[in-house]
Amino acid sequence: MAIIDHQAELARAGGKVTGFWGALGHLLRRYPLGAAGAAIVLAIVLMAIFAPWITAFDPTTTNARASLARPGGAHLLGADFMGRDMWSRIVYGARISLAVGIGSTSLGCLIGVSIGLMSGYFGGWLDLLVQRLMDMLQSLPLLVMALVMAAALGPSIENVIIAISIPLVPTVARVIRSNTLMLREMPYVEAARAVGMNEVAIALRHVLPNTLAPLIVLATAQLGSAILVEAALSFLGLGIPEPYPSWGRMLSESAAEYVRTAPWLVIYPGLAISLAVFGTNLLGDALRDIFDPRLRH
Repeated sequence: MAIIDHQAELARAGGKVTGFWGALGHLLRRYPLGAAGAAIVLAIVLMAIFAPWITAFDPTTTNARASLARPGGAHLLGADFMGRDMWSRIVYGARISLAVGIGSTSLGCLIGVSIGLMSGYFGGWLDLLVQRLMDMLQSLPLLVMALVMAAALGPSIENVIIAISIPLVPTVARVIRSNTLMLREMPYVEAARAVGMNEVAIALRHVLPNTLAPLIVLATAQLGSAILVEAALSFLGLGIPEPYPSWGRMLSESAAEYVRTAPWLVIYPGLAISLAVFGTNLLGDALRDIFDPRLRH
């Protein structure tokens, strides 16, 4: 839909767009930072998918002879204090970060959409009660609440996903609620009521699909936050347990003791985290501009 809108916009300006690739090229020229963010995210996804084919070492196998090996040779990015290959751990760590980021964002969005749609569409005392609960959850910072949840649930991939998803719920619920309050007064919703359509069916068939554009933008932005929070939890020892290679845990194991003698143990995980967050933020900003009609011009 956004590509079609941009085709029409370029046609009005006197330009010429032919087919999908022409429209895609126009979007790349108009949003170069968004294209860069999409390229970074795509590279991380491909790296995670093809991890067994682009690494030569098992990320959990130790080798005392290769302890603190410098970058180069067999170990492209060096080795850690246990002789584990850094390139393999970075690549397989992308799987952990993406799994936690996508899993927690999806779960948080699913719960938030359900709450926001129900609260905004039905209103009344239900809306008042739900919004006060959202106020309580939103008063705590994302990282603080995730820390509390992770400490209560214990370190594991599933618990980290749950711990990060719960603090994301209020933001998603507020965005969906605000859109639902506007959409429930639209003429097509009134027409559906007039023909006797069930209220729940109206909310699911006519209101929910029209909230997907802001939801996509929000989910993309929250993905970077989820990856960053997972790294922070792992850094503090409340995230992904050993022997799984997590970027945050790699920093935690190396930052204090080896930052001077083996700086590559800190630089590469930190660079991976920075690129992942930077890429998702750039992509989220571009999607916001594409889907928001007030920002297209």
